[in-house]
Amino acid sequence: MGGMTASVRRRWVLHVDMDQFIAAVEVLRNPELAGKQVVVGGRGDPTERGVVSTASYEARAFGVGSGMPLRVAFKKLPDAIFLPVDGEAYTAASNIVMDALRSLNVVVEVMGWDEAFLGVETEDPVSFARRVHDTVFDASGLHCSVGIGDNKLRAKIATDFGKPQGIYTLTSANWFEVMGDRPTDALWGIGKKTAKKLASLGITTVSELAATDDSALAAAFGPKTGPWIGTKGRGVDLSPVSAAPWIARSHSRETTFQENLEDWEAITEEVRALALKVREDLVAEDRPAVRVTLKVRYAPFETHTTTAALDGPPTFDTQIISDAAAALVQRLDHSRKVRLMGVRLEMTPPAGSGPGEERG
Repeated sequence: MGGMTASVRRRWVLHVDMDQFIAAVEVLRNPELAGKQVVVGGRGDPTERGVVSTASYEARAFGVGSGMPLRVAFKKLPDAIFLPVDGEAYTAASNIVMDALRSLNVVVEVMGWDEAFLGVETEDPVSFARRVHDTVFDASGLHCSVGIGDNKLRAKIATDFGKPQGIYTLTSANWFEVMGDRPTDALWGIGKKTAKKLASLGITTVSELAATDDSALAAAFGPKTGPWIGTKGRGVDLSPVSAAPWIARSHSRETTFQENLEDWEAITEEVRALALKVREDLVAEDRPAVRVTLKVRYAPFETHTTTAALDGPPTFDTQIISDAAAALVQRLDHSRKVRLMGVRLEMTPPAGSGPGEERG
């Protein structure tokens, strides 16, 4: 247990993160899987192409993690139990969890299938966090970890210290004690690329980042991004917990080829077909397309994206959308073989949504 408890009623942010969510749902459906090495991904066949969606803690102990090719996971753990992704089951379980959180009469900001922020007023956040865990478990049979913070950033990071089934508090009072000597990519929102660039400036720890002048960060990362990165080091986050429903900015489809493709005419046709499938998702929402992004994964496993705004007004026009997606294929490296292609279409905001309502 980290941090402190407070005796006055005040506002807290709690971050609720389900423990090994997808694997846990599968164990709930089949209790014989409990304690075993379970890997969920693709169609559940590790000889096929696909990636790991999640792995049980028992599988993670051997280095199997989400995003890893199924074939690599199979090499590491040939005796693991491989299961296909069942999105409907995970959505149903997620809905039960989120409804349980809403029953606590707090502000619930859903962040995905398996996590949410809660805006809570309480004098004892640790007791409230225990109540959160028990409420979720009673409703769903699934365990969660709860991070307690004085803002979203600290609550989110605190959760990792509590996993699994734990509660941890991270506030301004213990921020530098807990985080100061950690690398910068331990911060939510700072990835490996940013951490590498910070390291080139001689900034390797959270404390060093917090002490860096905004002007130096602005010079390296730009006038907005630089100072924003600095706030991460100090644990500052002013974004509110909002119960406004999440609104998708885009829709996407992708396909993994069971054999690498090197015929670029065939690849282009596949891209056009994907673009038209995504267009149907946009038509269903009545939100026309404004931008197209292409994702390519070259063999063996190197991923790139390229993007362009659509010419003219927002559109559902099949020719414009498929031509724009196909045009992006020209930017790719045609000397390489391709194992995956994906198309994403960004949409206009929904009718009646004001500024700031949309979260990508």
